[in-house]
Amino acid sequence: MSRRISRALAPMLALTAAALAGCSGISPSVPMQPAEDAGAPACAEVTVRLPEAVSGLELRHTNAQATGAWGDPAAVLLRCGVETPPPTTDQCISVDGVDWVENDDEAPTYRYTTYGRTPAVEVVIDSTQEVSGLTSLMDLNEAVSYLPQTGQCVGAEDVLDVPDAPGATDAPGTTDEPTATEPEATPGG
Repeated sequence: MSRRISRALAPMLALTAAALAGCSGISPSVPMQPAEDAGAPACAEVTVRLPEAVSGLELRHTNAQATGAWGDPAAVLLRCGVETPPPTTDQCISVDGVDWVENDDEAPTYRYTTYGRTPAVEVVIDSTQEVSGLTSLMDLNEAVSYLPQTGQCVGAEDVLDVPDAPGATDAPGTTDEPTATEPEATPGG
């Protein structure tokens, strides 16, 4: 008799389990590819420091080492261990001491890669889901700032003047002193 009951209950139990799984609110893991240097110990430290929310989106499970994803569908993706970017003329954004190189080649999806930190971290943001790139980077700052800083972005204002070549002279009639371009005002005139 117990076999009959178990055979009769098996389909009902399967349906109940499926219904409960659908109601649990657990999203499946976000499929991602690990970066080449994802196994670096520093990436493990970044991963354990990832925030529970980025731009108001909840952290989701991923299927790859040293990665993070937020939102359902995922609007913010993070990979630690990507190649450190070389010097570039691309826009660099400094967020509370962490420099990010912005790549907008696939806009409205934006890719930000840390500059001057090894291993580097890449964050991909889908702005069609009304996610702010700056807010996302600010939310990730604490985890990413764990990585040691080895360099920083520089702008035109940071570049030193190049000294004159040896033996070079100023053109005749030029001076390093500022010159007046307007006549001096005279009192009452």
